[in-house]
Amino acid sequence: MVLTLRSTSAVVAVAGFVIASAPAAATAAASKPGVEGLTVLATGLDNPRGLAVAPGGVVLVAEAGRGGPGPCIVGGQDETFCLGATGAITAIQGQHQRRIVTGLPSLGTTNQSEVLGPHDIALTKAGPLVTIGLGTDPARRAQLGPAGALIGQTVRIGPSGARAFADLAGYEAANDPDRDQPGSGPDSNPYGLLPYRDGAVVTDAGGNDLLRLDRRGRISTLAVFPTTPTPNPFGGPDLPMQFVPTTVAAGPDGALYVGQLTGFPFPVGGAKVWRIVPGQSPTVAAGGFTNIADIAFDKKGRLLVLEIFANSLLSGDPTGALIRVERDGSRTELARAGLVTPTAVAVAHDGTIYISNKSTLVGQGEVLRLRVRG
Repeated sequence: MVLTLRSTSAVVAVAGFVIASAPAAATAAASKPGVEGLTVLATGLDNPRGLAVAPGGVVLVAEAGRGGPGPCIVGGQDETFCLGATGAITAIQGQHQRRIVTGLPSLGTTNQSEVLGPHDIALTKAGPLVTIGLGTDPARRAQLGPAGALIGQTVRIGPSGARAFADLAGYEAANDPDRDQPGSGPDSNPYGLLPYRDGAVVTDAGGNDLLRLDRRGRISTLAVFPTTPTPNPFGGPDLPMQFVPTTVAAGPDGALYVGQLTGFPFPVGGAKVWRIVPGQSPTVAAGGFTNIADIAFDKKGRLLVLEIFANSLLSGDPTGALIRVERDGSRTELARAGLVTPTAVAVAHDGTIYISNKSTLVGQGEVLRLRVRG
């Protein structure tokens, strides 16, 4: 694997690692006003996923990439995924963007309809961390050979490149925390990532659990999420719907909050946000959402919920939605028109909201800015 750190004339120190930001001479992304106050800050991204706002207002976005020539493995839905070094991290400052980390592993189907790779980025005390997706039985990872060693892991980004930090797929293979749930088997797809104490917490969307990583990358289980009997839209007995946790955020009350995508049949209104206090059973904080991709809290401590498919993955409609849960429990839709398979939301210190958009498209991905009054 080849990884490069693209240097520029301006740098920002993030968690002890110097990250380059885009200088004025960099190619500017077209900034155009969008509907509902959305502004496009970055374009031309390959499957943009998780976001982090660094000191100085630099926005970092993880790009899952576009896969590559192989080796290949069989992944979810028995599709073939081939490996390439096309994952990246892009830095956005103002209207300027630049890929500052390249060469990260990426798995993509031959037609690039689905891509797994860098899914999220977090600026932790242990350094900048990135989750790398897998999306299948961890036993299959060996088929990728040495080039796929970082697949299914949380990696640490440093001046010398990306290094293994915590092997989530290996943990799933050895422990399979949700093994007692109906329809479950070894499956790992590291996804959401959050700085936590001296390390991080991460959601394994395939393993249906929330895991803690300490500062040395040692893994422990914080919560395991159950399957839910769900009506079969095509008739027949209920289906054991997988939880599929995609995101974790820290609430103003100090608890952890986890959003679920839900598995098949992806029912409208079937996704929830769960409140997690280590050592206690998870409780529902808010429900009635559809296919949650990410959550965050705004400056006033209100919950933001980002739906990747507001009308369900089965609808064929890629329109997403960003919803704010008010203090009285009512809902305010902040954005819908212009959101196409959005995957991540992040809030800057000044309250500005950033969204990764068109996150299932190669070369067409975007990062949007949304300013909300009130």
